[in-house]
Amino acid sequence: MKIYTKSGDKGMTSLRGGEKVPKYHKRIETLGNVDELISYMGLIRSQKINEADNNILIKIQENLMTCAAIIASDTGNRETDLPELKEDDVHKLEKIIDNMEKKLPPLNSFILPGGNTLVSFCHIARTICRRAERKATELSSESSVPEIIIKYLNRLSDFLFVLARRISADLSVEEIQWKLKL
Repeated sequence: MKIYTKSGDKGMTSLRGGEKVPKYHKRIETLGNVDELISYMGLIRSQKINEADNNILIKIQENLMTCAAIIASDTGNRETDLPELKEDDVHKLEKIIDNMEKKLPPLNSFILPGGNTLVSFCHIARTICRRAERKATELSSESSVPEIIIKYLNRLSDFLFVLARRISADLSVEEIQWKLKL
């Protein structure tokens, strides 16, 4: 199979199921944000991280691919063989977040992202995740988007924030707190 089909040369693309939509369609914009997030998760995985984190990130990438497959499907012709995202996937993220937070100092203010490349990549992925969540929410206002996708993206952004904090702690990187100046 060739990687190029030339079918998108006129600004249209096909959803799974056959419906053609413009490349600027909200569904494609949402899909692009999830795709960008999948790539950033790979960038985080390519850094020096422990095996447990790597395995978690692989599972997250797999779940995001599931989200992408669902988002890329023609809502009027969704295939029955689509993968599913489940509540358990959200609960697993919550459990990981809870376990990481137990080992972190309480957070009393916003923190300024940075201090280390890996920590910064986690924060960038978090902001991409929030954008993907906003786009999925916007798309859901006019088209079918399973609620579990929005819920998963919401929890994933929380995970990425806590992962950044945990990595900062592991590497003894100072968290700079933002102080409101009135």
